Amino acid sequence: MSFASPLFLWIFTPLVLALVLLAPRSWRNSIVAVSSLTFYAVGAGPTTVLLLVTMVVNYLAGQALEPDDWALARRRKRGILMAVIVFDVATLVVWKYAGFLTEQLDGFARLFGGDFPVVHLLLPIGISFYTFHNISYVVDIYRGERPALRQPVAYATYISMFPQLIAGPIVRYREIADQLPQERTHRLDDIASGFPRFALGLCKKVIIADSLSPVVDACFATPNDEMTFAVAWLGAITYTLQLYFDFSGYSDMAIGLGRMLGFRLPENFARPYSSITVTEFWRRWHMSLSRWFRDYVYIPLGGNRQGSGKTYRNLSIVFVLTGFWHGANWTYLVWGIYHGALLVVERGFHRDEPPTERAALVARRALTLVLVIIGWVFFRSTDLSQALTMIGHMLLPDFTGVTDVIEEVFTNQRFLILLAALVVVFLPAHPVTGPLLESSSSRPATVLRVTIMTAGLFYAAILVATGTFSPFLYYQF
Repeated sequence: MSFASPLFLWIFTPLVLALVLLAPRSWRNSIVAVSSLTFYAVGAGPTTVLLLVTMVVNYLAGQALEPDDWALARRRKRGILMAVIVFDVATLVVWKYAGFLTEQLDGFARLFGGDFPVVHLLLPIGISFYTFHNISYVVDIYRGERPALRQPVAYATYISMFPQLIAGPIVRYREIADQLPQERTHRLDDIASGFPRFALGLCKKVIIADSLSPVVDACFATPNDEMTFAVAWLGAITYTLQLYFDFSGYSDMAIGLGRMLGFRLPENFARPYSSITVTEFWRRWHMSLSRWFRDYVYIPLGGNRQGSGKTYRNLSIVFVLTGFWHGANWTYLVWGIYHGALLVVERGFHRDEPPTERAALVARRALTLVLVIIGWVFFRSTDLSQALTMIGHMLLPDFTGVTDVIEEVFTNQRFLILLAALVVVFLPAHPVTGPLLESSSSRPATVLRVTIMTAGLFYAAILVATGTFSPFLYYQF
């Protein structure tokens, strides 16, 4: 069930909000948990059982992990923590990567005239996200940062909450633990604050991202022998914008929905294409993922406290994992290595902080954007051959124009939407639109709020009703 589907927008969400608003406080978590599991089961089918199993295992482990003063008990708890993390990671690896790994082994075996059985498993929706939520839960309890949840319903609410279950934001347990008790308040003001944020995300997704999607698909479907400089750059730029408006739109919708349910979910984007450095880009892009890897991988490895060499090692490990976290394909691994290498180079040459001169700022911002765009080519390509072909044409101008197929899909309407979307590249880093909509009563925020809630929302609703929306890109992860 997509956030941009009529069933979700006009039946599921109004019904859940009405129940949460009208029900006694003691029922609210139960309503959220049951509706969330129903939402998940509609899309995930039998793999919902896997979500339930991981929830049971991590909930029971959490009860046993709260710290105490006994050294023997602490050693036992550490063993429990390691065991449950191995279980969570193994579950993710088996269900998400077993097919990819066995395909590689089969390819290797065929070089010597043999074969290896290839595993085909149905990928559970959102497994990368709920696995990270489970790990955050047990680690934060073990560290003593938050107590374990005693009510199974409260835990089910945290893990399965439908706004963030499928594609984030990745909510660390300590960020939301204080919001999970049954007695939390929920008011009409929450709905009034959250709905404009939700509407903003819907407009980003349906009006911009989905409009650019056919152009992206046509460019990346162009055969290697027909690829040109214009096709390669058009595909790379439109995908850069499509991915941003699709994923940040989803995050806005998730944060808005969470607010309407009485929860404050963490921000996930802060104008990443305004970044001056790649280091800054990762402070602004998919921020909840960056924070998760920082807290549960980078810092435990030693962070930047053990000299330059180990800092570079830790950065490289984090970005190899970041690449593979996104999917079982060599293109994701190369994308992760590429960004890790950029960060190491920036840090090594002391270029991870922005310059002070205006001309240098503009040049560094343009360079960062170009580097990010090149990285997205790896991210979107079906294989490394396609990615390298496109990047090769991007770097070697041939001025031969676009193919007939792309001319057909690149309509005047989509051209205008592309120009409108490009505005995000030139905006200043602050203020960030989403939080501004929720918190500010300034005139610009009011004008933006009224525009989104009238013209934008009306047009988006028409597009949804006509069935012109597509699944969110991050559903595949």
